[in-house]
Amino acid sequence: MEQPIGNPGTANESTQPVRTDSGQTDSGAVAPAASTVVPPACPTCSAAAGNSGGGAGFMPGYVYAIGRIEPRFPRLSVEKEFAQVTGRDHTAGQTDRQVLHSVLSKRENRYLLRQMCWVMSVAGLETYLVVPRDPADLSALVEALRPNPNPQDLDVVIGVKGPMAPPDMCNGMMVPIVAFDQIYSFDRHGLIQSIPKPEKIAKADFTTAAEELFDRIMQLTDNAGATDENRALNYLVVRYHRIYEAVAEAFGRNESLSAVEVRNSSLSGTRKLSEVIFSFTNRTTDVVHKQFVRVDVTEEFPFLVTKLSPYYDRLI
Repeated sequence: MEQPIGNPGTANESTQPVRTDSGQTDSGAVAPAASTVVPPACPTCSAAAGNSGGGAGFMPGYVYAIGRIEPRFPRLSVEKEFAQVTGRDHTAGQTDRQVLHSVLSKRENRYLLRQMCWVMSVAGLETYLVVPRDPADLSALVEALRPNPNPQDLDVVIGVKGPMAPPDMCNGMMVPIVAFDQIYSFDRHGLIQSIPKPEKIAKADFTTAAEELFDRIMQLTDNAGATDENRALNYLVVRYHRIYEAVAEAFGRNESLSAVEVRNSSLSGTRKLSEVIFSFTNRTTDVVHKQFVRVDVTEEFPFLVTKLSPYYDRLI
């Protein structure tokens, strides 16, 4: 299973400041029913989206979301068919989740896999219905279906946000559809352990600092990964290890992470750039120093433009 942290890889909407407080300041396609609405291949074709049920003014956008993906039975007939297939399998001693994974992972049951609807929840709220844009990517959904889940399991979905799902697509659930191009499935512990540890910082101290940064960003309100600022932030969390090092180093200097802010870069022109600013406040002197990274969010896959550097507020 591919780990998200690694070399920064290579996403459309206006940015608003995002802050987090520290106590100071702070291999088949999904083909559900014939009525399934899949976002158009062209993410800026509003007319096509309107023809797909999104309304004439609907504009698809990009998504870089972190949450949990779970399968659901879209109709009673699919649930009954699953029960019949399960009755023919040897499932004694397995949990319900293990049975679900075992049945849907078998090649002869791929017709059932194609019938399921897949719901992505962000911060515990049902946020998207996810479908693969490429038929071969159905296997990524199987990887997200863990036989032994735990509360720290996470999935990253990168794709195109389409219109609202019709009521008959997933048993009356009406949330936006996301046609994904890539899914990472991992757990919080595995992500933290995959981050390279700086030589001058003790492993336990670094792990604690990395866990705090990750958890605080995940607790940001309304981070559904559909706006430029949230996509930039989520990209950094899973792909750029230097921000974790910076927080650990700040703790070593007796500084707290007092704020994380995302702004639209003044350098944006033909490309859309977001600046993610980390503010550190000395616990003794209250002196604040800032560092930032610049991320290109023009297209579906964000990528790093400027590495972590000192940030200076503009003098007026």
